Amino acid sequence: MERILVTGVTGFIGSHLVQELVKKKHEVYGILKPATNRNPILSKEFLNGAQLITCDIGDYQSMANTLKMVEPDIVVHLAALSPVRESFEKPFTYVHNNIVGTMNIAYSMLELPDFKQRKLIYASTAEVYGMQKTSPIKEDAVLNPSSPYANTKAMTDVQLRMMSYVNGLNATVMRCTNSYGRKIDTSFYVEYLVTTMLNDEKVYIGAPDSLRDYMYVSDHVNAYLKAIEHKDIKGEAFNAATRHIISNKDAAFQIAEMIGFDKKKIALGTYPPNYPFRPIESDQPFIDLDTAKIAKHLGWKPEVKLEAGLKKTIEYWKEKLKK
Repeated sequence: MERILVTGVTGFIGSHLVQELVKKKHEVYGILKPATNRNPILSKEFLNGAQLITCDIGDYQSMANTLKMVEPDIVVHLAALSPVRESFEKPFTYVHNNIVGTMNIAYSMLELPDFKQRKLIYASTAEVYGMQKTSPIKEDAVLNPSSPYANTKAMTDVQLRMMSYVNGLNATVMRCTNSYGRKIDTSFYVEYLVTTMLNDEKVYIGAPDSLRDYMYVSDHVNAYLKAIEHKDIKGEAFNAATRHIISNKDAAFQIAEMIGFDKKKIALGTYPPNYPFRPIESDQPFIDLDTAKIAKHLGWKPEVKLEAGLKKTIEYWKEKLKK
């Protein structure tokens, strides 16, 4: 049993990860942002069994005090501002939350006794690769982020791997592809498509030909569980993806067929009204990650096929929207 501190516990991956860690009988702590408007349903459903602590990761002293109080064996840092489009409008907010917050955690961990024996697992993202010329993309590819969000993740990704070698911080970086299976947030692509189609409303697809890899939430969480379990991965970065590449257009058409939605209501090449601005030049034409490293070193592989995951997501939202 490990003592594990998770940031971003009310988020998509964090809430599901906490649930699995509690099942495995770990001693789990979750960080809540001060004065956050937490969803009580989410807390009841997913966070039972975790000890919740109010802490501002953007404040160094607050973070340092929390780590000294808990003295975790493992910190899983998932908290971040993640909507890519909003990062173009709020770049400084993203810098403070994603970069400053992460560095506060990393440097606070250096103050803990036996810090080299503790582990920091960090949620980077496939977005850090940005514009690439070849695929699949391996972990040693030059990071070329194409949004303020991706840039904050790339900077902290590099920072933590540097600290592993220079400061002895035992950090591991996870670069996961696009995930789906959300229970609350409908602003992400798959959830947007599913809920909009179930409501029989017009669907807008701004980048229909962009190629993506959509991974179901349980596979995403299992990648973190494998990183938690494995030793000797200090300073390493790991891709996690399904290797099932599909265009945004084809994903929408597949969901439409499963729901019985009229494809004539799908507008290609147009974003929804009042959608946050994103320069066209920043849109990655493909995200296709090489997963050989995570399979070899962590023994991880995806288990949920796209059709099965979409079916689960559609069934969940169909029931929820009835209420």
